[in-house]
Amino acid sequence: MHATLVIVWLGTAAVSALDYFGLSSLNHEGARLLTDGGISDTRWQAVLIWSGLLADLLIGLALLLRPGRASYRAALWMMVAMTAVGTALQPALWLHPLGPLLKNLPIAAMLWFLLQTEKSTNTANTAGAADGLES
Repeated sequence: MHATLVIVWLGTAAVSALDYFGLSSLNHEGARLLTDGGISDTRWQAVLIWSGLLADLLIGLALLLRPGRASYRAALWMMVAMTAVGTALQPALWLHPLGPLLKNLPIAAMLWFLLQTEKSTNTANTAGAADGLES
């Protein structure tokens, strides 16, 4: 689960960069989505695209290099924020046949599971350490 999340976040950053620079067959899909969502100023589009790209990159690197509660929590909150922005700009994406926003639900479930598993592991390790001190 963890590895797939790293791939999703880093892959999204890479694809966003390729699209922004016109190096993919998507032909500036990010800018088109923002235009369709009412943001036609190219400067704002660049700010939003680069903000999302950098957020994806940082979350992906955090998940890769520093897995744990803080990374999972940051990824979950960022995914919620990006889903909210996507919903505000393009609510129809919830009904898109490829499910670009709908896919965030299983991602949220995986992050929540990893967060809870990490919490349980830390609690068990703390309890085990406390038991060792009592003997």
